[in-house]
Amino acid sequence: MTEEVQKTEETISDQNAPQQSTGPDLNITDLAAVKSIIEVASQRGAFKAAELESVGKIYNKLSTFLEAVSKKEQ
Repeated sequence: MTEEVQKTEETISDQNAPQQSTGPDLNITDLAAVKSIIEVASQRGAFKAAELESVGKIYNKLSTFLEAVSKKEQ
């Protein structure tokens, strides 16, 4: 019984401990990978015809963004 009380107290203290706030971990390399995934998926016919316009728009925005970032880094 004492062990159960100790485990419960430990669990409660762990839950009340301040947690570190970790933000989203997304970087330029991840976005370049998404661009590659879209390319491969479209080559393999993963998108329906009705979806191609929206996928293409997102792909173009992503490409433009990656090019702009690449130019800034240089």
